Amino acid sequence: MKAIVTLAAALTIAGCTTLGGVPTLRLATADLRLGNGLPAGEAVLTAAGDKVMLTIAAVGLPQGIHGVHLHMVGACDAPAFTTAGGHLNPAGHQHGTLNPAGSHLGDLPNLVATTAGAAALTTELKASRAEAETTIFDSDGTAIVVHAGPDDYKTDPSGNSGARIACGVFKRS
Repeated sequence: MKAIVTLAAALTIAGCTTLGGVPTLRLATADLRLGNGLPAGEAVLTAAGDKVMLTIAAVGLPQGIHGVHLHMVGACDAPAFTTAGGHLNPAGHQHGTLNPAGSHLGDLPNLVATTAGAAALTTELKASRAEAETTIFDSDGTAIVVHAGPDDYKTDPSGNSGARIACGVFKRS
């Protein structure tokens, strides 16, 4: 009996990794690409209990601060990535964490690229795991978009963050 329980526990944990001692399940990944088609890194969605975390590791970006958002359509047609649609906003809120009427699910912190063009970010999504999964994995999917400029966290609907310079579509893990 002990062997069966041990095997069941091992199989349950096999789909998980450990992050800081907290069991973390990988939900989805998105391969980021620049407008010219070159690889630009990866975005990963993980879950621990009811929390969903987004981790981005980007390369090839211009040095500086870049707005990054979840977009409502899982399409990244280069070079402008307009097929990704607007920001992911299932509750119909305004944009921005500093907007008194905001924010929405697609709002994320800015990404800061070094002189070498590398950037990394880990942030918690402002939704329960069930809400996030229902919205992100809807019938037309979800994209993650990196913008040319910083998000001001208040201008509706886009944070005044400029052109779309990198994009990736989330695929379930």
